[in-house]
Amino acid sequence: MGTLDPMASGVLPIGVGQASRLFPYMIEKEKRYIAEFKFGILTDTLDTTGVIEKTTDYIPTEDEIKGVLDSFVGEIDQIPPKYSAKCVDGKRGYDLARRGVEFTLPPKRVEIFEFKYLSRTGKDTFTFEISCSGGTYIRSLARDLGEKTSSLAVMSKLERTKSGIFTTESGIKLEDFKAKSIEEILPFIIKPDTVINYEKLVLSKKKAQKILDGVFENYGYKDGLYRVYNGEEFWGIGETKDGVLKIKSYVRDL
Repeated sequence: MGTLDPMASGVLPIGVGQASRLFPYMIEKEKRYIAEFKFGILTDTLDTTGVIEKTTDYIPTEDEIKGVLDSFVGEIDQIPPKYSAKCVDGKRGYDLARRGVEFTLPPKRVEIFEFKYLSRTGKDTFTFEISCSGGTYIRSLARDLGEKTSSLAVMSKLERTKSGIFTTESGIKLEDFKAKSIEEILPFIIKPDTVINYEKLVLSKKKAQKILDGVFENYGYKDGLYRVYNGEEFWGIGETKDGVLKIKSYVRDL
């Protein structure tokens, strides 16, 4: 459910079976990162894996960096990296960039909830904790922070520590997961109805059977999205319009 940059590590939720159908309802979740930025260079990928395009001898001080971080907090328009999955005329940005095609990507509105300075890790590297909306590019933040401090900067390390309700503490390393038995894996499987915040709607057996039979009646439910249950069984995400409920994404086995 989502992606991580090739050089990044950390939390990556994985939908098991029918639970993968919940992905569209989790896209806008809050994410948290520990990021290291390297100042003095700018690359084509906006991280240290790319080709250096510009350099500068000017490295900002800690106080200069701290002094501009608040200007990024809130809703901002961010230009995505060219080396990204963003599409231009149906083509992925990274495919066009690798072929040397010139193109521009429009700004995207994202939200930064917190941009916190942590420490200096080298003569030109600094670490930050960033909480942001889904779809935010940390590499673009590095570029923009470099520009804001009259320098240049790229992302040199990235760890995602939170993605929605999923955190490092509730996760397991992939290699450990693959080495465990089914019984040992079970504690790491999170129930799908606990990852969505919509109001709970419990159907009677009669109403549930009508929906299965394709009979949709007006039961007076207020319009919106719900976690739908047939008794104790979680069915999935339902949507009501004009009092009529229809299941949008089934999690139950049909």
